[in-house]
This record gives sequence, structure tokens and C-alpha cells, in this order.
Amino acid sequence: MRIAVAFKAVPDSQDVQVAADRTLDFSKAKLAISEYDKNAIELGAQLADEAVAVTVGGSDIDNSKLKKDVLARGMARLCMAADDALAGLDAHATAAALADVIAKAGDVDMVLCGDGSADDYAQQVDVQLAEKLGWPVVTAAAKVEVSGSTAVIVRALEECKETVEVELPAVVSVTPDAAEPRIPGMKDILAAGKKPMEVSGADGSYERVLDTVECLAPEQAARKQEIVDAADDGAVEKLAAAIKAAL
Repeated sequence: MRIAVAFKAVPDSQDVQVAADRTLDFSKAKLAISEYDKNAIELGAQLADEAVAVTVGGSDIDNSKLKKDVLARGMARLCMAADDALAGLDAHATAAALADVIAKAGDVDMVLCGDGSADDYAQQVDVQLAEKLGWPVVTAAAKVEVSGSTAVIVRALEECKETVEVELPAVVSVTPDAAEPRIPGMKDILAAGKKPMEVSGADGSYERVLDTVECLAPEQAARKQEIVDAADDGAVEKLAAAIKAAL
């Protein structure tokens, strides 16, 4: 089974600062693996012994700590395109760039993705990547089992679970329930430094179809400071109604 896992390097949310005008300051935020992609990485490591991690981004993603973190989570090797020309790509351009990196990585039977990125959470790269590759795509995968050239996937939908079969190769995006990410130990981190890391520049220019007008933190709403006494009759119903009204 040959698997590629696509991941995104995003600014660590704990280091992002919000200015008075609600703009976001990323200058002190270190790059980290998107939280949702860690589930895909773990599942890829469980399904295949030689899974390859793939990513694209600006030249800043080519840093030792990030690369070792990915490889310490069970990936056999890493293929990335790190180039300032690839910084800030939208989902359409990211999918095209990832398709080129996957082609360089060699033949794969499945590409795993997280079900969204920790920054934009647009949930578009998986479906657009599948279109670029000419493969079927299955989203919201909570469980993935592979038998020969077929994958049986349990999808976690809003009101039910759905089991589907898909012929490989395919793109599959997974929910956090698909696999619990491991915490790499010192042995894993040291071994990661010896694994293959293939870093290249951009293969060309990738068309962006989305322009970001602005990105602001939500306005802070004043707390109502409403207290519900648990001893009162109907306290649970009152609390539930208050929560529902605030949503």
C-alpha cells in the first residue's frame, strides 16, 4: 500500500497576536503542522509502512524542526516544495502545486488529507486535488480499511454514518476520529533526522482564483454574566435556552 499524506504548515495559533484593530499579527508565530492533518498523518502511518508526507508553501516551511516533526510521526520520507512563490496560495493553487509534488513522490494508491486546515478551514483542497489528479474523492472519513485495490470507508455525516467503497487510487480526507495522533518520543525525533527529505522549488506559477479582502478577529462580545441557580426548578432548561439564544 503506497500512501501520500498531504499536510499544511500553519502559524501556531498560540503565538498569533490580535491587535486593537482586530488584525492578526503572525510575526512571532512559529510554523507547525495543522492540527487536523496530524490525524491524517497518523492514519497514513498505520495503513502503510512507507508513507510519504507531501506539502507546499513558502521558503519558511523548509525548517528542520517542522520536517523532523512530520517524519517523527511515522512518515517514511518527506517531499515538499518550498518557495516564496508558493506562499499564501488559495485552495485552487495549492491543489495544483500538491499534484505536482505527488507526481514527484512516485506512484501512490491513496492521498490522505485532514478535513480542513487549522487556519482557513475551507475544506476545498481535498476535492480540488482529486480533480487535478483525476481521482475519486471521499470526505468526512472516520474509518478507513483497505483490501487490495478497494478502500472501505465509514463517513461521519451530520445525522448518520455512511459506509462506501471506492476503487483506488483515491483522495480521502479524514475526520479527527480516524486516528489519534501520536506524541513523538526522543527516539522518534532522532530517527526522523536520518529519513529522506526531498525539498524543491516551485515547478511553475499557480493561478490563484480567490482574493482575500481582509482577515480580522471576531468582535469581542460583552459577557451577559447570567447565573442560573441549579436549585431552581427548570434550571437545566433555562441554561439550555440561554446557550441556544447566544449561538
